[in-house]
Amino acid sequence: MNRKAKTVNVLEGPMTESCAEFPARHVFIKCPECRRVIDEARLHDNLEVCPRCGKHFRVSGRDRMRMTIDEGTFEEWDASLAPEDFLSFPGYADKLKSVSERSGEHDAVVCGRGKICGCDTALFFMDANFMMGSMGSVVGEKICRTFERATELGLPVVGFTVSGGARMQEGVTSLMQMAKISAAVRRHSEAGGLYITVLTDPTTGGVTASFAMEGDIILAEPDALTAFAGPRVIEQNMHKRLPKGFQRSEFLLEHGFCDAVVPRGEIALTVGELLALHEGHAPGLGAPHEIVHTGRRGKKLGHLFKRSAAPKTAFEIVKQTRSADRATAGEMISLGLDGFVELHGDRYFGDDAAVVAGIGWKDGRPVTVIAIERGTTTKERMRRNFGMAHPEGYRKARRLMRQAEKFGRPVLCLVDTSGAFCGIGAEERGQGEAIAQNLMEMSGLKTPIVSVVTGEGGSGGALALSVADRILMLSSSAYSVVSPEACASILWKDTERANEAAEALKLTAPDLLALGIIDGIVDDRGLSHEEIAGAVMSSAFDAFDTLGQLDDATLTNLRYEKYRAIGQYRTM
Repeated sequence: MNRKAKTVNVLEGPMTESCAEFPARHVFIKCPECRRVIDEARLHDNLEVCPRCGKHFRVSGRDRMRMTIDEGTFEEWDASLAPEDFLSFPGYADKLKSVSERSGEHDAVVCGRGKICGCDTALFFMDANFMMGSMGSVVGEKICRTFERATELGLPVVGFTVSGGARMQEGVTSLMQMAKISAAVRRHSEAGGLYITVLTDPTTGGVTASFAMEGDIILAEPDALTAFAGPRVIEQNMHKRLPKGFQRSEFLLEHGFCDAVVPRGEIALTVGELLALHEGHAPGLGAPHEIVHTGRRGKKLGHLFKRSAAPKTAFEIVKQTRSADRATAGEMISLGLDGFVELHGDRYFGDDAAVVAGIGWKDGRPVTVIAIERGTTTKERMRRNFGMAHPEGYRKARRLMRQAEKFGRPVLCLVDTSGAFCGIGAEERGQGEAIAQNLMEMSGLKTPIVSVVTGEGGSGGALALSVADRILMLSSSAYSVVSPEACASILWKDTERANEAAEALKLTAPDLLALGIIDGIVDDRGLSHEEIAGAVMSSAFDAFDTLGQLDDATLTNLRYEKYRAIGQYRTM
């Protein structure tokens, strides 16, 4: 086990002349992070995680397997494959012999089949103790065979990566393993297979630039170094020190390249939960990554929703959609579903907090949920940019939609935004392109889509999540091409006429139902947040029941015809 920490032997008990009575020897480890001394036995019981500061020590592939797999279920594959010194590289043969004797392994990966929380899966566990987990022909062959067998058997693949990169002693042959495994990953994916990667410290070089970053879902242990070029190489090239946390797991999460950072003690449950959801049933394990919302769960919305209230003007409804007292999309997820696992990142630039996306379930039925979240408190609203999504938010949504199509899950979109964010950075990163690609993707997505306007449906930012088979609106919501204030300013140069503009735009739910834009209204007058969430989910799943009876061609054709029919004109 490579802990990169000093060990100290301590004798316990009185000294005697008898060898049989020689005292037990305790080993203490000094944590390289917090510098505290830890009893090795306690560290082992805590899955090799420092109980004081949470530092995750490196573990062998076989130890990782024992921490993750249901006891007694692992069947190892290709254990007899061993590397060759086919280039007669100086010192390689002796190196292979010594490291094999020291580690007890033939090479740097353990592959096989086993169960995680009862879910059958193919697995590979890379091992830094064998030449820093470097990837040569045997590593490439064993992982490639794992994907091929998983494809043949219809199994998902879960892989734990740790590597210093390609094995230089095998020359360009080592480099070719990147392409070899990537091709096998693609075939497994095209057959509908799920691939989950867990990034551990360190995952670098050719492994990062191939199969480590090709998972449908990418998890990472805390503070794990994950990079194409290692920090030392970058510092030498740039001639300056790198910032703290650069290329670590949390850095990846912030920049959109992994779905979640998960402590080692939660990895087995989290992976098991995800496997169960992709098998088409609820996991029954709780939701360790369920989003938590502050705010007024279950609170009555007061005078805004009294059934006895006089009918509101269109502009009053618009102003009501912007109220902090409304049930947010996140509250609807946590109150209306039985569980939810949030996934992060667009795999290009970042993770947009304005768009909450992941896999939820209700009554045992999985669903992909994509929601625009405004937040409740001022601090949270600022963090979520008041529900105005950046390009990475729409790209995250598109990534999750494609996953839903691949695994046959319906998609539920909850829309509440004044519009897509307008700013220099958003334009530099392609706000218009991101929205345009969503419209194309949703128009042909081969899985049912239901979109619910739960508050303000503002222009293209709302439409980017609303090309759906069924569009529903809360009775208290609004959906418009432009805000009433902007309309009045543009057309009449007078924002005081916003009330008049709101009436003219026909942006309320009854107006849009009459125009054939939406398919139904969810009456939320006088309801608590929990009751609203229940009504939204009930309406959505009723729609999924109907849409689920259609084949892919019929579903997409009807969606095309739905939008093809929108618009009114006359022939001269």
